[in-house]
Amino acid sequence: METKNNMICDLETGVCGPAGGEETNSMEFIDFSTPKNTVELYYVTDPICSHCWALEPVLRKFVKQYGSYFNMHTLMGGLLENWDGFADVSNGISSPADVAGHWREVGDHSRMPIDGTLWYDNPIASSFIPSRVYKVIQEKSPELANTFLRLAREELFAFNKNIAQDELLIDLVNRVGLNGEEIVKQSKLPEANALLQEDFKRVRELGVRGFPTIVMVNKDQKGVRIVGAKTLEEYTNALQQLLPEDTLKPEQLTDLNQLLQQEKLLFSREIEEYYSIEKDEFDAFLEKDLPQDAYKVNSVLGEKYVQVK
Repeated sequence: METKNNMICDLETGVCGPAGGEETNSMEFIDFSTPKNTVELYYVTDPICSHCWALEPVLRKFVKQYGSYFNMHTLMGGLLENWDGFADVSNGISSPADVAGHWREVGDHSRMPIDGTLWYDNPIASSFIPSRVYKVIQEKSPELANTFLRLAREELFAFNKNIAQDELLIDLVNRVGLNGEEIVKQSKLPEANALLQEDFKRVRELGVRGFPTIVMVNKDQKGVRIVGAKTLEEYTNALQQLLPEDTLKPEQLTDLNQLLQQEKLLFSREIEEYYSIEKDEFDAFLEKDLPQDAYKVNSVLGEKYVQVK
């Protein structure tokens, strides 16, 4: 697998990875040959993919409302193996410091806060490091693995922490309820790398190069591949086309208190997307839907976020 992927994050396509080419078409219908009995959804991502972070508000709502129609599989894509010999001259990226500006653009555009200044003084050496930790946890519990991935992205994007360093990784794993030291130790063994390589193999089979990409395949082996961070309507419409005999009915959304108890921390953009409210309705919505002694509101990079106390 070619592992030295382009680190550019394009605002127009919503893709982290190689710019240009047919693979960045926002949607294309594809065929698969292995029979399945239901819709399979493959979410191809990477812990340091800024557009994947930008997608979180939409993806959470899509999974909550329509997750009963598909089986979801999260695959690691391998955005950055290392910086040795890396150069993307055409996009102005030849060192970690060149990434910071692109990240801030994605954060400003999406309103999912991204600091990015760690690229100047404490850069991520490789996204494979947290990806291997994810794979080790996923073998034990896909749910806990996704919780770990969310926590890692919060620390990286909003709070500017290096998620490729052992100390932070151990803390994050401890926070999901597993033994951090043991999991991080296991992530350095050949078995963990083999699990990651299996993801890379599947990603190649799906024809995916940029992240995020969502691939959905129905029981008739008709599929759709959606590249980049898109709207809820685009994902819903694609799913509906794969289930022509069904009329999609969204699941009822949980109330904010229940959602926050589950997620622990949510940014204002996520709450606005989930409940279809405007930015200027945010404060009143919190006051109406949350017990005041149950949460606290802070801000980072000009965006508010809510945490359980």
